[in-house]
Amino acid sequence: MGVGFDAVNLTEAVDMAIKQIKDGKKGYVVTPNPEIVYQAMENDEFCTLVNNASLVLPDGIGIIYAAKILGEKLKGRVPGIDFASLLMHRMSKENMRLFLLGAKPGVADKAAENLKKKYSGLVIAGTKDGYFKDDMEAVETVNAVGGADVMFVCLGAPKQEKFMSQYQDNLNVTLCCGLGGSLDVFAGTVQRAPDIFIKLGMEWFYRLCKEPKRIGRMMKLPLFMLLVIRKKLFGR
Repeated sequence: MGVGFDAVNLTEAVDMAIKQIKDGKKGYVVTPNPEIVYQAMENDEFCTLVNNASLVLPDGIGIIYAAKILGEKLKGRVPGIDFASLLMHRMSKENMRLFLLGAKPGVADKAAENLKKKYSGLVIAGTKDGYFKDDMEAVETVNAVGGADVMFVCLGAPKQEKFMSQYQDNLNVTLCCGLGGSLDVFAGTVQRAPDIFIKLGMEWFYRLCKEPKRIGRMMKLPLFMLLVIRKKLFGR
């Protein structure tokens, strides 16, 4: 697939993230789904920055199917929102600091309010919406509050991956996590799919039904699988 996924389950992924934070080793986490991997297959520069991440987690049932077709061993899906939830649970036990970046104005603030209630020991260092024109403005906002152990970067792909890769050394943050639309879920402005859809690997279908405008993006899924099959058959 061109993207080197970490063969870890959810608990192992969070264990690795916590260790990296405690070691003070800067880095970033990406959670590619088939749409993001398709972008990486089409863009070498983007593929490189995805592969340079500290953790590359398979978020999407299509990734698991592709891995099986290509004979690559993965332990299963590690959805970004599940990773974020367990990470915050672990962070709350040690009063770690979290910064929320992204989404529409007001969403990150509402997410922060909800997360404070759910994870009482978690310190929300600050928030900033994703509607900034100058990247350094966002960097300075984070650093102005003293930084954080972790920052959720929810700007959508490929913007969030490029932001994390480019500014990780400028940010007073140990670990950045690219999490797409997760802040909307944490804020309650978007509902996650019911458990039955998640267990069946049909979360994408639920989201499409709720947001028909996503059909254009979803069309990349069959294209992704065609590229995977081509690679299986012809090695390229």
